[in-house]
Amino acid sequence: MNTWLDQASEADAQWVRLSGFEGESGSHVLVPSTKGRPAAVLLGVDEVSGIWALADLPNSLPEGDYYLDANWNRDRRMRASLGWGLACHRFDRYKQQQYPRARLVLDGGLKQEVEVLLQAATQVRDLVNTPAIDLGPAELANTLGELAEEFSADFREYEGEELEREFPAVHVVGQAASRGPRLARLEWGNPEHPPLALVGKGVIFDSGGLNIKPGAGMVLMKKDMGGAAHVIGLARIIMALGLPVNLRVYIPAVENAIAGNAYRPSDIISTRKGTTVEIGNTDAEGRVILSDALTLACEEGAERVIDFATLTGAARIALGEDLPPVYARDQAQARSLQDIAFEQEDPLWHMPLYKPYKRQIQPALADLSNTGTTPQGGSLTAALFLDDFVDEKVDWYHLDIYAWNLGDRPGRPAGGEAQGLRAVWTWLKQQYNHPG
Repeated sequence: MNTWLDQASEADAQWVRLSGFEGESGSHVLVPSTKGRPAAVLLGVDEVSGIWALADLPNSLPEGDYYLDANWNRDRRMRASLGWGLACHRFDRYKQQQYPRARLVLDGGLKQEVEVLLQAATQVRDLVNTPAIDLGPAELANTLGELAEEFSADFREYEGEELEREFPAVHVVGQAASRGPRLARLEWGNPEHPPLALVGKGVIFDSGGLNIKPGAGMVLMKKDMGGAAHVIGLARIIMALGLPVNLRVYIPAVENAIAGNAYRPSDIISTRKGTTVEIGNTDAEGRVILSDALTLACEEGAERVIDFATLTGAARIALGEDLPPVYARDQAQARSLQDIAFEQEDPLWHMPLYKPYKRQIQPALADLSNTGTTPQGGSLTAALFLDDFVDEKVDWYHLDIYAWNLGDRPGRPAGGEAQGLRAVWTWLKQQYNHPG
C-alpha cells in the first residue's frame, strides 16, 4: 500500500489515510474521482488470498466496470476473476434475486476459460439447488441431452424394458418411483483420441427406500444427484475448451422411493457385470446404480474413468463439507491430483483403497454387499465396492463429494456447490498436454 500512496496525488493519499484503510486482508476502500465516480479500489490481500480475494466486492461496489491491476500475474487474475464471478451468481428460478451491478471486465487472454469455468460451476450449483419436483430422472437425462446437442455430441438414453434388461441394478433401485429410472450416455470427440469416461451418480431424491431416512436426513436429498451435475459441468469444460480426448459420459438417473415394489434389505440383485449384490441397506443405493454405469464405461473401452458421487456421510465425518476424498489405484497420480487441487484452491484429499477392508463387503450368500459389516471406514468400503466394477487395467478415480455449502461465505452461498471441478480440469490439462 505504501507504494501506491507514494505514487498517488496528495488528495488521494490523504483520502485513504483519513478513511482508516490499512490494507487488512478482506478490507477495501474506494478512491473517488473528480467526476463523482470511483477512480480506484484499494483491496487488502495477504499471501493466502486467492480465489475469494474479490468475493466481497461485487455486492459492495457501486455500479460500473472494474479492471484488475495490470501487475497481477495470469494465475492470480484467473482465480480472482472466478471468485468474482461466483460471487455474482444467483439461483433465481423460484425467487427474484438482486444481482450485483459492479462488473469485472476481463482481458481477452482470460475471458474464454473463465467464462467456461463459471458456466460449468454455476450450472452445477443450479442443478443441485433444483428440487426433485422439477428435476426427475427424465429431466436430468434431458440436461445431458441438451449438452450433447450444444456441442454436436452423440446422445443415447436407456429406459423401460431395455434398461431393465441391460442395466438391472439401475432398474431395481428406481423401480418403485412413479418416474421411471434411466441411464443417459453422451459421446464426443475424435475416436482416435484417448478414451476418457465420466460417471455421475444421479439419484434425484433419496428417501432411503425401505430403510427410510428420518426427516432431518431427507432435507438435503435433492442434492443426491450432485455427482451427475458435476460430470455435466466437467463435460462442458472438456468440450468447450477442446481437451483432446474421446469423451464418454454416463449418468444413471433414478429416484430412490418407497412403494410395494421397492427393493428390500436382504434382497440379492443382479448387475450388468453379472456380480450379485446383497442389499444390506436400501439407503446405500448410489453405489448400486454406479456399478452398472462403471461396467458399461469399461466395456466401451475407457482407459481412464472418473466418477463423482454424493456417496457417503462417512466422507463428511472424516473430512468435513469442503474436502472431498479422492480414491485411486495409481497412488502417485492421486497425490498429484491432490497437490493440484490445493494449488487451485479446490481441495481434494487422497484416501487409500485399503484392500483388506474388502472382507467387510463380502457376504456369505452373494458376491458383494452394498454395506459393510461395520460403519467404520464407510467411505472406503463404498469405494472398494465400486472398485470391483472397474476393470483392473483402467486408470480409475472416485470422488466422494458433498456438493453443498451449509452456510453463506463470500462467493459461496448456502446451497449447491461445485467441488473438485477446477482441480480435475487442471489435472486433465496436464495429463493430455492441453495448453488451456
